[in-house]
Amino acid sequence: MSQLRSLAGALRSSSQWMRGQVGSGRRVFDPRRNCSSGAAEPSLAACSSSYVVEMYYAWLEDHKNVHEGPTAWKNLIWINHFSSDSESIFMTNLIHCSRFEDFLARKWSSEKRFGLEGCEVLIPALKMIIDKSSEAGIESVIMGMPHRGRLNVLANVVRKDLDQIFCQFDPKLEAADEGSGDVKYHLGMYHERINRETDKNITLSLMANPSHLEAVDPVVQGKTKAEQFYGGDTEGRRVMSILMHGDAAFAGQGVVYETFHLSELPSYTTHGTIHVVVNNQIGFTTDPRMARSSPYPTDVARVVNAPIFHVNADDPEAVMYVCKVAAEWRNTFNKDVVIDLVCYRRFGHNEMDEPMFTQPLMYKQIRKQEHVLKKYADKLISEGVVTLQEFEVCVSLYGNLITVSLCKHLFHSCCFPDFFKLDGEPKSMSCPSTGLNEEVLRHIGEVASSVPLKDFAIHSGLSRILRGRADMVAKRTVDWALAEYVAFGSLLKDGIHVRLSGQDVERGTFSHRHHVLHDQEVDKRFCIPMNHLWPNQALYTVCNSSLSEYGVLGFELGFAMASPNALVCWEAQFGDFQNTAQCIIDQFISAGQAKWVRHNGIVLLLPHGMEGMGPEHSSARPERFLQMSKDDPDRYPVNFEVQQLYDCNWIVVNCSTPANYFHVLRRQILLPFRKPLIIFTPKSLLRLPEARSSFDEMITGTKFLRIIPDGGPASNHPEKVKRVIFCTGKVYYELAKERKQLKLEEDVAIVRLEQISPFPFDLIKAEVEKYSNAELIWCQEEHKNMGYYDYIRPRFLTVRSKNPIWYVGRDPAAAPATGNKFTHLAELKRFLDTAFNLEAFKGRSY
Repeated sequence: MSQLRSLAGALRSSSQWMRGQVGSGRRVFDPRRNCSSGAAEPSLAACSSSYVVEMYYAWLEDHKNVHEGPTAWKNLIWINHFSSDSESIFMTNLIHCSRFEDFLARKWSSEKRFGLEGCEVLIPALKMIIDKSSEAGIESVIMGMPHRGRLNVLANVVRKDLDQIFCQFDPKLEAADEGSGDVKYHLGMYHERINRETDKNITLSLMANPSHLEAVDPVVQGKTKAEQFYGGDTEGRRVMSILMHGDAAFAGQGVVYETFHLSELPSYTTHGTIHVVVNNQIGFTTDPRMARSSPYPTDVARVVNAPIFHVNADDPEAVMYVCKVAAEWRNTFNKDVVIDLVCYRRFGHNEMDEPMFTQPLMYKQIRKQEHVLKKYADKLISEGVVTLQEFEVCVSLYGNLITVSLCKHLFHSCCFPDFFKLDGEPKSMSCPSTGLNEEVLRHIGEVASSVPLKDFAIHSGLSRILRGRADMVAKRTVDWALAEYVAFGSLLKDGIHVRLSGQDVERGTFSHRHHVLHDQEVDKRFCIPMNHLWPNQALYTVCNSSLSEYGVLGFELGFAMASPNALVCWEAQFGDFQNTAQCIIDQFISAGQAKWVRHNGIVLLLPHGMEGMGPEHSSARPERFLQMSKDDPDRYPVNFEVQQLYDCNWIVVNCSTPANYFHVLRRQILLPFRKPLIIFTPKSLLRLPEARSSFDEMITGTKFLRIIPDGGPASNHPEKVKRVIFCTGKVYYELAKERKQLKLEEDVAIVRLEQISPFPFDLIKAEVEKYSNAELIWCQEEHKNMGYYDYIRPRFLTVRSKNPIWYVGRDPAAAPATGNKFTHLAELKRFLDTAFNLEAFKGRSY
């Protein structure tokens, strides 16, 4: 280790390592301390040194090949002089970047585009990283970035056709995409091309991203992990990710930290990501001293001991060298690495912004700053690498190219090309039966009740659980855990990869799942029976996640993007824990298809139910998901079931039986398209004896029931029924118990709404017409201003019932649930009394 530190010290002081005078110590550039004329703003004069590289060697102390360090480092970081050809390529890339921004600025001077002026070197930097990675065998690069420079990256790195980009600026030119669309600097693209440096095929994917700047980070990592998984790339040798960041967001947004902490976890690692920070030395109008407590915006990367390179973005060759080293680092050690491009924004936050209001001295200095292209071109011309004429010809050629590009169409990003027709439509609009042959049900149940490995000592309590499962299989019944097991296992049989992720999902928060068995005698010996079902089955991945919702849900969303032939599920520990992942839900899951034409079949499992556990462990906030559902409450659909599912933005269900839970999981894969599925899962029902299903509800010919009608005495004489209670989820069992105690089975019918959105207008209409003389009630256990009532009420009106639908449930409240058990039970008794008081609404106006 001392040899490594000596080498590091020698390199820091070497003339080969740095050109120009550099201050003593590690911190040559500190934006909080180096200010011009005593001003508060960071000074560009601090960038006068060629570049600064800061490396952290603590990681090497834990590396198994640490004794090989000096040799490896000598090869990695000793400076090589670039050839004249390489310098010409750097200049050409800078020309493309600069001329692209100049053209947009002249042609659409009043349009926001978040240009790259001040960090033009990002384009040759990315190309160097991709070239070097391609040399190392990388075949696919998945990228995520904020809006600054996105159009330039699309044009000059991903190589999206210029006419497709210009189309987005001209209001007279219509886009060909479906959906509501998004602003031009949020869009992404997928493109396969030949890498000119290596003459190898390479696939570049730039993910679409909202204005939540770092939200795309875990999504990129998830998609990268999925491509590595499906391609058998267990070490990240063929697929990698590049994440670009702004300095303020990198330091300020917690999802960056969450994403870094996924980087070394076995079920989440992508085997090294290259992070490129476009360090503007400012966040919108906020100075670094007000935006972060750490000296550098990149200090968050130190939590995983990632090497951090600080480099002056006005020195292209220094940047190219650092990018070369970073690419070699990632592909040698398969670890994260960070490049900090110290730069500036020439025009403020965007082209319409006036930065002189808040950073006057900084922007006076920026206005004096010579453009990097001119500085670098002058250098190469003076050294005889290129002539002035050659430089001018190169500028003219690219200028002509962008001038003559005519708008033809907007890029159509249709994912899953083998899953849909060429026009983006599903290959069919029907869904087969989701039931199974009883032999398959029984086989999966038997494996779920056993331990496939020999001499494997399991916990005595788990033995009791497995015996209970075997007993259910013998009786042809399933509970919730077994229904889920059968659904997953049946999909694995058909070659569908199933991935379940979340906090403590292996055992299950409520100790009901037990998909990973642990040997009680041998440390770290475990068994996943689900992977022992069939000889040629797909792999089942179940993984406890880090204690993160935002980052992990984003990761799983990205994983689900990679293939339609996978059931990717994320389970919240409790339903309300999805609060901290709301950005992913709002920006990607709810609106992703409308904004970016990205189909996604991710499944969210959100434990939900009012059971006296307090305000933080009760509600999954169904009202939020229903408010974002796009089905029209005032329009009675023409086509139902499959067409209705295709037209919605996501599917929201609250199943009341294990069989229906089984069917909805299988339907998610058997549908001819992909939509996100939100499932409010039970807690107390996991062990409720009444909440079990027979094999008869799951065999061939059966399917998911959008509603479950009353099957008791009330349905035999509907004309005599006085009240119909519509409900969803767990509250059904409390209502059924109360009705039985009051002996009102013939007077009150209870109808369960299993699929809430899209709303089953046709089935609800049939039930309303069936009980034409009955009073209609909506009963929910949630408070009136929460839950489902505001969603279902206008839709019942659209069904054109002659009777109003009355509300029964808890009163409006600020918190989702009480923290007092006595109050909880009193509220429950109160609304159950009202639900079965047949005189409760007499004489009241609606």
